[in-house]
Amino acid sequence: MRPAAAILALLKGHWQLVALTTLVFVHWHASAVLPLKILVVFFHEMSHALAAWGTGGSVEDITLSSQQGGLTLSRGGNGFPIMTSGYLGSLLIGMAIFIAAVRTDADRAIMGVLCLILLAIAVVYFREPFPLIYGVISSALMLASARLLGQQANDLILRVIGLTSLIYAPYDIFDDTIARSGMRSDARMLAETYGGSALFWGGIWLVASLVAIALCLRYGLGNSSNLRIGFLSDGSGTSDRN
Repeated sequence: MRPAAAILALLKGHWQLVALTTLVFVHWHASAVLPLKILVVFFHEMSHALAAWGTGGSVEDITLSSQQGGLTLSRGGNGFPIMTSGYLGSLLIGMAIFIAAVRTDADRAIMGVLCLILLAIAVVYFREPFPLIYGVISSALMLASARLLGQQANDLILRVIGLTSLIYAPYDIFDDTIARSGMRSDARMLAETYGGSALFWGGIWLVASLVAIALCLRYGLGNSSNLRIGFLSDGSGTSDRN
């Protein structure tokens, strides 16, 4: 297939994802996108918690801020995977959500699981007012989406969440560890504990994130990922998953 024909086929099969990505980019600094960014920060902090639990540690507290910050306080466990897991873990969670939305029909179930995870962590580990309110309201909206909206509407929402994670994770890595390498970040703490520099660890994470995104898009989309027009009206539409 000639390059021009390949590009046209790619655009024809995935024009909706191109449009969604463009829409997120254009409105990246709009207040409407802020809850999605905070959700990705939640994925970041949850990844730290999972690494702590997975290496024998415990989690004392998790918090989020309206300025897109977050903090996970853990005790014990292996420091290297705990500190490494934040950026890459949030990216992997976003990729899993994105691929599951595009390639499966389990969208309502996935939304319900996200609701339960967010609500459970909010109730058990969030102590400050903002993350607790954010967690309760967001989980309630996810539950409403899973129960009241059709499969394809949930599919679209999950795609937006996944795409936001794919955009936000490498951007956050670059901003926190390279553009502002002197700030107190996961990369800075990793460098202080295990050697190297924040730039070194941030650079590795950035390359790894871009490679992971490229592989996700290359092997996760199939021939067509478009949702059928009119899916919002009755929830019965399907996408071409090949």
